[in-house]
Amino acid sequence: MNARTDLSNLAIPEVYFATLPSGTRVPYVATGYGEPLLFIHGSLCDYRYWNSQASVLSKQFFCMSVSLSHYWPDDQDRMPGEFGWRTHVEELADFIAMMGLGPVHVVGHSRGGCVAFHLAREYPHLVKSLTLADPGGPLQVDGMQEAQLPAATLALRANVAELIEAGAIDAGLEMFVDSVSMPGAWRRSPPGFRRMAIDNASTLPKQFRDPLPAYTQAAAAGLRCKVLLVEGEKSPRMYRDNVAQLLQWCGHAEKHTIAGASHGMIATHAAAFNRALQGFIAG
Repeated sequence: MNARTDLSNLAIPEVYFATLPSGTRVPYVATGYGEPLLFIHGSLCDYRYWNSQASVLSKQFFCMSVSLSHYWPDDQDRMPGEFGWRTHVEELADFIAMMGLGPVHVVGHSRGGCVAFHLAREYPHLVKSLTLADPGGPLQVDGMQEAQLPAATLALRANVAELIEAGAIDAGLEMFVDSVSMPGAWRRSPPGFRRMAIDNASTLPKQFRDPLPAYTQAAAAGLRCKVLLVEGEKSPRMYRDNVAQLLQWCGHAEKHTIAGASHGMIATHAAAFNRALQGFIAG
């Protein structure tokens, strides 16, 4: 499927490709004028996930969203290398530098929140502000056992990977999406999101084999930019716990809870998310 398939459902603007020094070609979309605002997607998503943000926020900012390597649209010409969170951090740093954008306002959701966190930590000169929406990954709290996801979560993800690799895409996606949002979320998802998730289903088993690093107090305290932590009121506990702990650790962070929202807040409560982001950046 090419980058302009089914415009009525996915509302895709013109797609560009940036070739990094590594040879990786990064697909991205860009719109608007003003300070640069870079969106980083999470699991099962790509640059299309941020359409509801770019359509509004491009009136104030130069909005860019990328597809990380191995995510749609993926082809041999992109030379993606190995899948991994660290690879994605390096890709983004190279992308910002090559495009001459830095420092940028960075927004990451879920797994993309963890990638954004480490981008800001390791390349502080490239990040002006950091917004983390339901950031994914485990917590490492001093005096407690080594950070890892709950056993039930690991077991569910193993089942999801098995289903997807066996070709039972819909069943695997339903199990995963419902687990990170709420029961019935997959079946209630709009056609555009379902198509995007199906396009990116093959990345889930790769993602599960590449566990995200734990958040630590030292890493969070080392962030130099201002930070906004956004949670959905009904998001699973692990995401809300991450927001609560990072709020304490960062010291200079702000928190915003989106009423009635779960993990898919970017799409389901786009207006509320956009207002929170606008207020934070302008503040």
